Amino acid sequence: MRRGGSTLLASFYLTTYNLMNMTALNWKSFFATNLKDNVHSGALLFFRVLVSLSMINTHGLKKIRDFEGTIEHIPDPMGMGGEFSAYFAILANIVLPIFVILGLFTRLAVIPILSVTLLGFFVVHANDPWTVRDVPLMYSLAYLYLFIAGPGKYSLDNRIFNKR
Repeated sequence: MRRGGSTLLASFYLTTYNLMNMTALNWKSFFATNLKDNVHSGALLFFRVLVSLSMINTHGLKKIRDFEGTIEHIPDPMGMGGEFSAYFAILANIVLPIFVILGLFTRLAVIPILSVTLLGFFVVHANDPWTVRDVPLMYSLAYLYLFIAGPGKYSLDNRIFNKR
């Protein structure tokens, strides 16, 4: 019985060793931190689209469906009225994420989105448990990353502003 176990172990070791030495699987490039421009821009495109679609679907559409409820629920930190705040929240949760998806004026579009998500984190949900506060925090971190990184080369910003 011991001999069969050793054979099985040796077979597993050889299979693992062969997988690690395959030319298709280059471990050095797998763990590399210097991403090629196409890979990084593709990841940014994927990230901006998914984060923005999530924002639109989860937060934006429900504000439109129940606009009166949105006016009552949305805080008015600037003292401009609940209706203005509701329109601003809809702009930040639907219109501007579409700009981010397209990569159009991305960094500029992110600023109002961040103002709404950070307001949600620091003001609206200030006394809520972390299980509630983590949603606006995650959106804030995601859009802060997009503000810093920019939209990448697969964007309208790149086509418009980086003509060569």
